[in-house]
Amino acid sequence: MIGSLTRMLTGLMIYSAVLAAHGCAEESDSASYNSVIDSKQLMNWIVDPNADLIWASAGTISTLEGVQDLAPTTQEGWDAVRNSAATLAEAGNLLMAPYHSREGDWNEIALGLTNTAALLIEAAENKNDQQIFDYGGQLYNVCVACHQIYLYPEEV
Repeated sequence: MIGSLTRMLTGLMIYSAVLAAHGCAEESDSASYNSVIDSKQLMNWIVDPNADLIWASAGTISTLEGVQDLAPTTQEGWDAVRNSAATLAEAGNLLMAPYHSREGDWNEIALGLTNTAALLIEAAENKNDQQIFDYGGQLYNVCVACHQIYLYPEEV
């Protein structure tokens, strides 16, 4: 009797979970998007600082004292690069969301941000400083492409 009661309760829990998931899926399809920051704030507060961290973690600087390698030297440093890349990947997705999306090449450029950031995540996971440098250049090109069209259109 206890075994059949347990099976019945388990079945009811699974059935309830399926119904809840189905209800949530339907609800999220019709739910409105609610961004708390505008696109300029998204760029200034999320995209720019995370891109800057990646660019500051690649290449070298030559000074009178010698050459300084900018690549991370600790696990925490590599984690910071990975985390910034992950944030950029998701920021690219946010830029394609209803509140932030725009006409023209906006979504294609945002997808370029997400795809480049995914490469940066992998490079950071592999502690590959040359790839961080190379993909950091690719990230720069994505940012410049967007800025030329949407931030400084009069200069194009």
